[in-house]
Amino acid sequence: MSDIGLNSLGFAKSPAETRVVVAMSGGVDSSVVAAMLHDEGYEVIGITMQLYDHGVALDVKGACCAGSDIHDARSVAARLDIPHYVLDYESLFKQQVMEDFADSYLKGHTPIPCVRCNQTVKFKDLLTTAQELGADCLATGHYVQRVADGNGLSLRKGVDEGKDQSYFLFATTPEQLAYVRFPLGGMTKDETRTLARRYDLIVSDKPDSQDICFVPNGRYGDVVRKLRPGAVDEGDIIHLDGSKLGRHSGVIDYTIGQRRGLGIGGRKDADDSEGPLYVVGINAAAHQVIVGPKEALAVRDVYLSDCNWLVDSHMTDRAVLIRLRNTGRAVSGRLMITEEGAHLQLDEPQYGVACGQAGVVYDAADPMMVLGGGWITSAPTMAEENIASLMAQA
Repeated sequence: MSDIGLNSLGFAKSPAETRVVVAMSGGVDSSVVAAMLHDEGYEVIGITMQLYDHGVALDVKGACCAGSDIHDARSVAARLDIPHYVLDYESLFKQQVMEDFADSYLKGHTPIPCVRCNQTVKFKDLLTTAQELGADCLATGHYVQRVADGNGLSLRKGVDEGKDQSYFLFATTPEQLAYVRFPLGGMTKDETRTLARRYDLIVSDKPDSQDICFVPNGRYGDVVRKLRPGAVDEGDIIHLDGSKLGRHSGVIDYTIGQRRGLGIGGRKDADDSEGPLYVVGINAAAHQVIVGPKEALAVRDVYLSDCNWLVDSHMTDRAVLIRLRNTGRAVSGRLMITEEGAHLQLDEPQYGVACGQAGVVYDAADPMMVLGGGWITSAPTMAEENIASLMAQA
C-alpha cells in the first residue's frame, strides 16, 4: 500500500498513475468532468457513445443532433489534449433501450429509457469497455454522490436538488457503484458552468437537453410508429361510466394521469362538479383509453419488480421516502420486500402513478441516501374495479 494516501477518486496512488475513462456525451456536464480530472493530473480517456441517428429514429431527412454532440465532445477532448474515441453502440442501444421503449408504450405503459440506458449501455457495455482499456474507474457527469465510509459504499442524491439524478440511477448495482465515479455530485449546475467557462470549453453555454435523446421533439408516438409500423391501432375513449366520448389514433399517445390533449369534448348531462377528465386507465389489448375524474387516480399501494437494492435486501416493513416519477417529490410510506419485488404502502394517496415508471426508495431517516428501487408493475387505483369491468366488456 502506498503511503501517498487516497487521491480525489479514492485510489491510493497519484493522479498521474490513475487512468480514468470519462463518458463524454458532448454536453457541459461530462465535458467539465473530463476537464476537472485532466486538470488534477489524471490520465483521462474520453469515450463518446454513438447511440442513435435521429434520421433513422424519426424518419426525418437530415436530422442528426447526435452528430453535433459527437463533434462537441471531440472538440472538448482536442482542447484538453486527451485521447478520445467514438464507439458505435447504435445496435445495442436500439435493442436494449429503443425496442423496450416502443414495446412498453404499446402495452399502455410509460417507460423511462434513460434508466434503461444507464442500466444497460452505460453501466454495462461502456463500463466493460473501460475495464478492457485498463481504466481504474469510469467517470460520468451525473449529479449524484458516491460515498465511501466505514459503512461501505452508498449512493446519495446530488447536492443540487434541482439537478439531482438519483432517480435515474436506482438500478446501479453495488458492483457498478464500486467502479463508477460522479465528480459533479457535490456541485451545483451554476458551479459546473463556471468551471466550463474557466476551462474555456466551447460547450460552457450549451443548453441542457430537455427531451429523451432519441425523441428530440417530444413526440414519443412518432418514434413508436417508426419502430413498430402497423402495430398502432385506433380505438375508443371511454368514460368510467361506460359512455363513449370519442376516438383516438393510438394508446401510445396517452399516459396515466394525462389531462391535456385528450381530444374529447364535454359530456352531455355531465356533472360539472366532477371537474376535468384525466386518463385513468389504458386497455392496450382492446385499444381503449379510459378517462375519469382525478379522484379515480388515487393510489395507496404500489408494486415493484426487477428491484435493485444498494443496502441489505432483506430489509422489510421499513419507513421510507418514495419517488414515483422523476419530476415528483418524495413521499412517505413503508417498504415491504416480497418474492416478486417490493410492495410500497403510501401514507397519502398519490395520483397519476403509471406502470413502466420507476419507484425509487430513499431512507426516511437520511433522505439523501438511495436504498434502491424497481419498476412499477401495478398501482391499483380507486377506479380499479370500474376499469376491470370495462376491460371485461371490451
